[in-house]
Amino acid sequence: MPRTVGYFDSRAWTSRSGDAMAKLFGIVLVLVLAVPSVGLVTVATIMSPAITSCTVSNLLIGTIPESLTTRTRDGHTVTLNRQQLTHAASIITVGAQTPGVGRAGVLVALMAGLTESTLRMLANSATYPESMTYPNDGDGSDHDSLGIFQMRPAAGWGGVADLMDSIYQARAFYGGPSGPNGGSPRGLLDLAGWQSLDPGVAAQSVEVSAYPDRYQNYQPVAEAILQGLTRAPSTAGDGGGVLVPETTRVVFPLTANSYTDTSSYGWRTDPFTGKRTFHEGSDLAAPGWTPILAIADGVVTFTGHRGGYGNLIILEHTVGGERVASYYAHMWDDGVHVAVGSTVAAGQHIADVGSSGRSSGAHLHLEIHPGGEASPSVNAVEWLAEHGAEGLTGAGVVPAGCIASKG
Repeated sequence: MPRTVGYFDSRAWTSRSGDAMAKLFGIVLVLVLAVPSVGLVTVATIMSPAITSCTVSNLLIGTIPESLTTRTRDGHTVTLNRQQLTHAASIITVGAQTPGVGRAGVLVALMAGLTESTLRMLANSATYPESMTYPNDGDGSDHDSLGIFQMRPAAGWGGVADLMDSIYQARAFYGGPSGPNGGSPRGLLDLAGWQSLDPGVAAQSVEVSAYPDRYQNYQPVAEAILQGLTRAPSTAGDGGGVLVPETTRVVFPLTANSYTDTSSYGWRTDPFTGKRTFHEGSDLAAPGWTPILAIADGVVTFTGHRGGYGNLIILEHTVGGERVASYYAHMWDDGVHVAVGSTVAAGQHIADVGSSGRSSGAHLHLEIHPGGEASPSVNAVEWLAEHGAEGLTGAGVVPAGCIASKG
């Protein structure tokens, strides 16, 4: 029996079918339904023929150790456990995918997180009892501050749910055009000339602490974290392709309530041929231009047209010590936002839902291949559930690292 890529066959969703009007409808629909930042990205893509270059970062996370022991500037010994280092990895990964941050900006963020909480996700039961219902590393007591960076909802940094999310907090700290706060409060990228400041002064300029001299003390610790956790993607000597370090988390590729699971993995009748065929992936119907998210931290190993897939993105990950490839198919030409060699973060906006290739309607065809590209696929939805994939909302999405041109 032949094995095929998926298609979606339903009148309930917009189909391109070569019709420019259908595509225009998809553009309008996403501008209405998507979060504001996604709408702005889509408008920029449509209006400008220029290609924004994709970032290929050297801040890829390697194996996260069980602990790391180092010293502060004043000689005190600091030992960080795996949970604290995992939060550091999230801060590094978001920084790597935020244009303008780079290694210098990540160093500042780590210094701030170390100083404010020793890289712990702190709840605050006295001021916000509901914060204790979110995953946390302890109960803080500094006024109404929350999380790794001890940000205050009253100061406009975000709500309790936002600030108990390490990815959101990292995005808020970095700020800039893709930050969630629009420059108020100011993140690092909202500070003119921050690169010329001492890293401790830059951290203080974001945190506005009553103790401004504390941050420099943690610079050696932050540098040790960067040295211990990051590595550049490399190529395997045996021809096995890119070697990818362990992911920090696993997420669902479409945001909550944005899709319908329309066609499951397994044997079915192919409506194009009437023959019984094996469906390699899961089809998730969604309006055209709905953001598609990377399921895990990883490296882009393929983008382009491939047979019935239409436009295809392949990412390589390491999940639980195992090599895993994820496939995302059927995007339109201007719905691909990564390039080969780019590193991506779990939950990063890598593409938009489309209907290219062997497809009759807007949807994401998702495949998961444990063992890598050369290995058979498995039921993608079941695999994600087994690995505790998080369902993100708009606030938790890492913005696209680059935007393809309108062809």
